Amino acid sequence: MNMKAPRGTADVLPTEAKKWQFVENKIKEICDRYHFNEIRTPLFEHTELFQRGVGDSTDIVQKEMYTFEDRGGRSLTLRPEGTASVARAFVQNKLYGEVNQPVKLFYFMQMFRYERPQQGRMRQLNQFGVEVLGSADPAIDAEVIDLAMTCYKELGLTSLKLVINSLGDQESRINYREALMKHFAPHKEELCEDCQTRLTQNPMRILDCKKDKEHPSMSTAPSILDYLNDESRHYFEKLKSYLTMLDVEYEVDPNLVRGLDYYNHTAFEIMSEAEGFGAITTLAGGGRYNGLVEDIGGPDTPGIGFGMGIERLLMALEAENQELTLDEQLDAFFIAVGENPKSQAVKLVHDLRTNGIQTDMDYQGRKMKAQFKAADRYKAKYVLILGEDEFEKQVVNVKDMETGDQDEVSIDKLVEMLKQKLLGGKGHE
Repeated sequence: MNMKAPRGTADVLPTEAKKWQFVENKIKEICDRYHFNEIRTPLFEHTELFQRGVGDSTDIVQKEMYTFEDRGGRSLTLRPEGTASVARAFVQNKLYGEVNQPVKLFYFMQMFRYERPQQGRMRQLNQFGVEVLGSADPAIDAEVIDLAMTCYKELGLTSLKLVINSLGDQESRINYREALMKHFAPHKEELCEDCQTRLTQNPMRILDCKKDKEHPSMSTAPSILDYLNDESRHYFEKLKSYLTMLDVEYEVDPNLVRGLDYYNHTAFEIMSEAEGFGAITTLAGGGRYNGLVEDIGGPDTPGIGFGMGIERLLMALEAENQELTLDEQLDAFFIAVGENPKSQAVKLVHDLRTNGIQTDMDYQGRKMKAQFKAADRYKAKYVLILGEDEFEKQVVNVKDMETGDQDEVSIDKLVEMLKQKLLGGKGHE
């Protein structure tokens, strides 16, 4: 019997989970500053949503989705990415009718992709993302990119590279598609099987191929920037000017196309340049997807967003030797020796917790010396000692573990005293 976690999945143990909580709380605080609201969508969706929303020609839909049939014969898929689910929720719940537009959303989601597991790339992955629906203003594109960069910078990352490109509007893409087909057609038989199919389905995806990236035809492929019409070129220039105003450094890469069919106009990736980070340097990627909401049955609604892998973010922090400031100290540890003191301690621990004081106690029946060692391991700020003598006098010995000072405190004044020392008199709110 195989009782290990399935390949491509991993347990997040308590010590690591504190890092995840720290990162997530920091990102939530930044989203609040940028006035984004959280959305949560189901873990699985109807398969057709991803086929239509992400695109039949993408690797995600063709090779990586976890798809199953339920007992009612419906085809369902564990979500492989977040944008299609958010767009579906936007349409189904008629968020396009909200008074406040655009709708600015963020999420933390688990995604599922059947791909070869490697460091920082799992079959069950955790992603933070944002989506803005209802605005076609390049200023909101700049805001979304700025938000992503702010998350990384405020968590301590410095070795970052932002790469941007324009995929143009529909007219620009049609012209570029024809140029790519003409360029790659003479080399069709030299390309991988996937790219031979992409040549007619979505030739832009050839530029994103890992297998053929060294093929000579890649370096001579036409640039999308040469096929932008005036409107698309103006849009891209405005985006670049906004990023410059925001002091967001960037590079333009005409070959950046992203791996999903729904992108147009802005596309971007953020990469780590930290030494030893690994071969796959991408931390986050996203872009504009005007037309996606319409494709899944909603009104014509422009949108832009990105996805950021939490596992890869933590890897980048480790590569740059960034220590997260985790508060791993316990406020108070209760040591009770004797049956009556133990019963009293159970009630006092509850009272302390109710008043916002993080408290724990021994549940192993250990001797006082072993309980003190446990308090040290928990890095307790205060140790509260209640033995038979203290119980008779209805007092608790309170030991400050930093100074070594010890005071007798009346049981009925214990909570208030610790609130003053730990919370400045503020209780649980």
